[in-house]
Amino acid sequence: MSDLFQSAGLEADAPRPLADRLRPQRLEDVAGQDHLIGSDGPIGRMLTSGRLASMILWGPPGVGKTTIARLIADHADMEFVQLSAVFSGVKDLREAFAAAKARRATGRGTLLFVDEIHRFNRAQQDGFLPYVEEGIVTLIGATTENPSFELNGALLSRSQVFVLKRLSDEAMMQMLGNAETELGSPLPVTNDGRAALIGFADGDGRYLLNLAEEIFALAPENPLDAKGVAAVLQKRAPAYDKSQEGHYNLISALHKSIRGSDPDAALYWFCRMLDGGEDPLYIARRMIRLASEDIGLADPLALMIANEAMNTYRFLGSPEGELAIAHSIVHMATAPKSNAVYTAYKSAMRTAKETGSLMPPAHILNAPTKLMKDIGYGAGYNYDHDTEHGFSGQNYFPDGMERRQFYMPKGDGREAAIKERLERWAELRDEKK
Repeated sequence: MSDLFQSAGLEADAPRPLADRLRPQRLEDVAGQDHLIGSDGPIGRMLTSGRLASMILWGPPGVGKTTIARLIADHADMEFVQLSAVFSGVKDLREAFAAAKARRATGRGTLLFVDEIHRFNRAQQDGFLPYVEEGIVTLIGATTENPSFELNGALLSRSQVFVLKRLSDEAMMQMLGNAETELGSPLPVTNDGRAALIGFADGDGRYLLNLAEEIFALAPENPLDAKGVAAVLQKRAPAYDKSQEGHYNLISALHKSIRGSDPDAALYWFCRMLDGGEDPLYIARRMIRLASEDIGLADPLALMIANEAMNTYRFLGSPEGELAIAHSIVHMATAPKSNAVYTAYKSAMRTAKETGSLMPPAHILNAPTKLMKDIGYGAGYNYDHDTEHGFSGQNYFPDGMERRQFYMPKGDGREAAIKERLERWAELRDEKK
């Protein structure tokens, strides 16, 4: 570790942040990632077998991506070279590859760690491929973004993707204990103050230790409770990017909670999105789509309530308008569900594309001119209102096309009566054949 500080122009005994002083020196000391680095984890098995592959470490900030990469290099006795895609360019990559090639000639391998690798563009990512394929470098990329969206398929195919978990409360409690041991004194907080501190960190171990160091520096006369911690510290903004994967993950969770008829979970995800800074109108628009797609005619009122929630928000604004959206979410989560119209629409669209330009049968065509009447337009049409049951049972599909049933109501909510009515009409249609 002293070499690291000397290379940065710092003396080994210079003041160092608590998070750096507590950086694990062994893989087994890394908190919260046993599923990867434990003896039964994929990285643990790699190191035991001595066959190290290139990999992408995907996870939120402060969970140990850089530390794991450095410790892998130490365990494998490889030269550790670190680059950041934020600050490095093509020149830095070329220099790193050239040095790795020369190092390989002496029999020493290079582990190239690239932080925020998703920030390299596609062409830069392609530049890694020949050096990874030839074994000149073993690449470990770190990213907070979904690699499926941000990294080239060619690079992904040559790497294994490992998902690091957000640190649990237990792991962060352990880290606070390590901080107390390092500093030789208990953290001046009460039990609920400690819980609040962990909540503020939101799964980020580095941020947690920075907050703890701030409280140690304050040296309050009395231990801080939850309110005291909140008064002196800044809560970390939720890990939510409105244009990236967090946005899509949470709207998916909200949508599926409503579809799954769980109003409590739906309200939780709704509030998570609001707390992350999501535009309430975006959520309101999604609720309109959901009312149409997942509830449909089982409860037609849902679509009207969703529309009115959007209009109410537009009229009232924040924060009062969000309550109207909450009303629509709870209504839809507790409503009967049916995707029968959605399914029927998709099926009818496929059939319409397959059948092309088939004409309607002549008897249901209007005949505004004598010529059209002479050639059979409208001939034989039965006016349904004049029939015994108000239902003629005539064919309305194109001639030569078999009758198709697209709409199949589930029988829940209002669709129960619709299903019964359609079955009766089917019987009458069969009687007329």
